[in-house]
Amino acid sequence: MATVSLRHIQKIYPNTEPQAKKKKNKKEEKPVEEKTYKLKITDEGVVAVDDFNLDIADKEFIVLVGPSGCGKSTTLRMVAGLEEITRGELYIDDRLVNDVAPKDRDIAMVFQNYALYPHMTVRQNLEFPLKLRKVPKAEIDQRVNEAAEILGIIQYLERKPKALSGGQRQRVAIGRAIVREPKVLLMDEPLSNLDAKLRNQMRAEIIKLRKRINTTFIYVTHDQTEAMTLGDRIVIMKDGEVQQIGTPQEVFNDPVNTFVAGFIGMPRMNMFGGRLVKENGEYVAKIMDATIKISADKQKNLADHNIGERDVIFGARPEHITLDHVDGAMINGIVEVSEMMGSSVHLHLNSMGRDCIIIVPTLDLKDNAALENGANVEFTLVPNAIHIFDPETGKNLEF
Repeated sequence: MATVSLRHIQKIYPNTEPQAKKKKNKKEEKPVEEKTYKLKITDEGVVAVDDFNLDIADKEFIVLVGPSGCGKSTTLRMVAGLEEITRGELYIDDRLVNDVAPKDRDIAMVFQNYALYPHMTVRQNLEFPLKLRKVPKAEIDQRVNEAAEILGIIQYLERKPKALSGGQRQRVAIGRAIVREPKVLLMDEPLSNLDAKLRNQMRAEIIKLRKRINTTFIYVTHDQTEAMTLGDRIVIMKDGEVQQIGTPQEVFNDPVNTFVAGFIGMPRMNMFGGRLVKENGEYVAKIMDATIKISADKQKNLADHNIGERDVIFGARPEHITLDHVDGAMINGIVEVSEMMGSSVHLHLNSMGRDCIIIVPTLDLKDNAALENGANVEFTLVPNAIHIFDPETGKNLEF
């Protein structure tokens, strides 16, 4: 069993920079350009992670995802014991481990830069953590051989890291972690140094690995594709705070705010300014001169939250925009870029002064003239896939 619970976790980095001394002669003072950072600053210092709450089940694969500086790696390092927790409680298997040394937490960590010993062979790198624990030699050999077989690196056991490719080095780094048979395996952006082809290959390897070893995974990445393909659940973070926790399908289908909507999904969700109004007792979306009826389930969600007529932001993913003509529901755009992707075409439009991307299956294209730069295009949003956000708070009005 390897459950992990983070309860009201907070990390504050004390502000140790000395305050600038005031100049005596104010005439000599030069105006200083003020920089704005999206960080919460208190009297104690800079808040890197604020009120993080998460219960991770045994053998669950959790992915922390978000832009650089959002606090995901800091959270992972607190679980590992490499960062001190300012406030809150961290439990591993119902055991409070705030003050437990990293070596006593029964966790293993895979770093972004592999962190292999260059003077050791692959076998020696894999053996090293077990020798530190004084594991019997016969058991060391067994564990190393099993890990090497799982990861497909048996033929590289006598080589040194410099003779391996990036993907092979990452396999060794993962192998060194799993030979310890940890309760929790932590991974901090392990694929970020690999090229696109190797990243795809290693993602598949990690999925296979997860099925073969009995451990709980906590994985950090800024790549939403990795998050969607690897995680049982995804934790989306921004500016040190959790924005949404859910399965890949949940955060894709029901983003709680404009940040999640724009971060999850590739290409990103399109946003249109408009107005939510009622006609004959039902909600409709008004975008430019277009009137689009909202689907029945969304009608109910909006009514349950007593949402009145107001200016809103309508969101629609590129695959949820159609060129099929619907009377009174068409929005105008001008093609700026057309990307042929084989099975589909990505049309980049200028609509209402904003960029808009539509994914059109090539089989659905009735007129190739629509692909030409400068062409006028009419499109509409699929009613059951429209998202409705508050323009001030960014919150999804359905939830």
